Amino acid sequence: MKPAYISTAYLGPVQQYCKMFRFPAVYLETAENYQKQTYRNRCVIAGANGALTLTIPVIKPDSPKCLTKDIRISDHGNWRHLHWNAIVSAYNMSAFFEYYADDFAPFYNRKYHFLLDFNEELRSLICSLLDIEPNILYTNEYLPVVENDFREAINPRHPKPDETFSPVTYYQVFKDKHGFLPNLSIVDLLFNMGPESAIVLKQSSLNL
Repeated sequence: MKPAYISTAYLGPVQQYCKMFRFPAVYLETAENYQKQTYRNRCVIAGANGALTLTIPVIKPDSPKCLTKDIRISDHGNWRHLHWNAIVSAYNMSAFFEYYADDFAPFYNRKYHFLLDFNEELRSLICSLLDIEPNILYTNEYLPVVENDFREAINPRHPKPDETFSPVTYYQVFKDKHGFLPNLSIVDLLFNMGPESAIVLKQSSLNL
């Protein structure tokens, strides 16, 4: 099976972690031009009032085109404090939040300069908690045409068809109020399902 290609993501959605679970190798794109309004700097969690988007502010590049790996995080708006409070508010009643909270809290107390570094350290932690060991590779150049290209398919605003992903339902804290919200941030799955999260990833990953 050929490797998959994905973009970096802030607490990426379940769909993205299915690729890491399913494919023998995953190329994480670092040589692309940064794109706004994507999972690269945002995630979606399930709050008391429904789906809630958390966005990391970034420093506007000096030129119209800037590589994703060069994007710097802004300190604007005290976002770290706001994001962590939103996560605590959304998941403090979930079955496994207390179990994992101390792993995530330090990320919101420490300043990271580059978005890619922040995303990757979170991804590494999450893979460890999921007990999966994906073979992550990093691109050195941008190839516009590749097989198993999910760089734009995994998109919060304009998702493209993905024949390898079919989200299965699992318990969510506010499911009775809002119904099941599919393909939220991986932390939604982790905080609600704990060690069984990998089973959900497997069930949501379709054979190629």
